[in-house]
Amino acid sequence: MTTSALPFPNLSRRGFLAGSAALSALALAGCASTTERLPPEPTFDPAYLQMYAALPNEKFPVPAVDLRYLKPTHFRQYVPDPTGERPGTIVVNTGERYLYLVQEGGQALRYGVGIGREGFAWSGRAEIARKAMWPTWTPPHEMVLRDPNAAPWANGMPGGLGNPLGARAMYIYQDGRDTIYRLHGTSDPATIGEAVSSGCVRLINQDVIDLYQRVPVGTPILVV
Repeated sequence: MTTSALPFPNLSRRGFLAGSAALSALALAGCASTTERLPPEPTFDPAYLQMYAALPNEKFPVPAVDLRYLKPTHFRQYVPDPTGERPGTIVVNTGERYLYLVQEGGQALRYGVGIGREGFAWSGRAEIARKAMWPTWTPPHEMVLRDPNAAPWANGMPGGLGNPLGARAMYIYQDGRDTIYRLHGTSDPATIGEAVSSGCVRLINQDVIDLYQRVPVGTPILVV
């Protein structure tokens, strides 16, 4: 074949061959990308799939938790009690990012939690003095001043999936006074085990619903 026989007269034979090779490589790469196998979806214990399944009968139906985003170390589970507190006590270990509900027989029911970005700003002994289902969220005055997203809700945000308190809230009082800290729900599993909130202790909605039904008003709580 002569140069003039090439599809583009101004292209040299060497350039044409190089271009053809490049196009062939691209074609092969394209084929490879369409046939490449994706990593398999993780397999979860059916017990956990049931534990974190959707809750369609709630006032605001709660979707299932995408367990790919919830750390396996922070799934709800029974463990030997590390606290030494009497049964029925809630213990929040902010360093571990765990909440323990102490049980009889040296056991505890452990939940993964998220805490405040600067660490939990309050610690000590108190009690759960109030509980609420699908609570109203009223941002503190200081938050309203510094956060323009909070300002529209200065008089309270109604309960719902978009509410920062989630499906349940338990209000921490010390010596009869509101500490302004709460145990509350969230629909964001990636925040469990992290320091991300404005100071309260958050549990995934399925876990806070479970805890809510286990603890009455007056339950002692220790935050360490």
